[in-house]
Amino acid sequence: MVDQENDSPLTDILKAASDPTRRAILTHLAQEGALRVTEIASRFDMSLNAISKHIKVLEAAGLVRRRTQWREHMIEVDMAPLREIDRWFQSLRSIWDMRLEALETLLTKETPDE
Repeated sequence: MVDQENDSPLTDILKAASDPTRRAILTHLAQEGALRVTEIASRFDMSLNAISKHIKVLEAAGLVRRRTQWREHMIEVDMAPLREIDRWFQSLRSIWDMRLEALETLLTKETPDE
């Protein structure tokens, strides 16, 4: 059974990463390092305001951090929350590993007729 209370950070991370634009922003930041908000916005066919809203969602989920240098707002990716997704997938992998082992045992088990 899944504990909904402890699942909240994972839910926030998955919701934030569910949008293709936000995933593209994360990819750009991971590949290129910290970028100014205007640099990020220049790569998309949408307004600076729309990109700022996407960045705020990523910030709320902990996927990016904002540094202010004078008047410039630098956005950088924070990969640490992605470990939550990896842990969740690992738990799913372990469940499937157990199921596959049980299936293999069942399929290789000799029947009494043999």
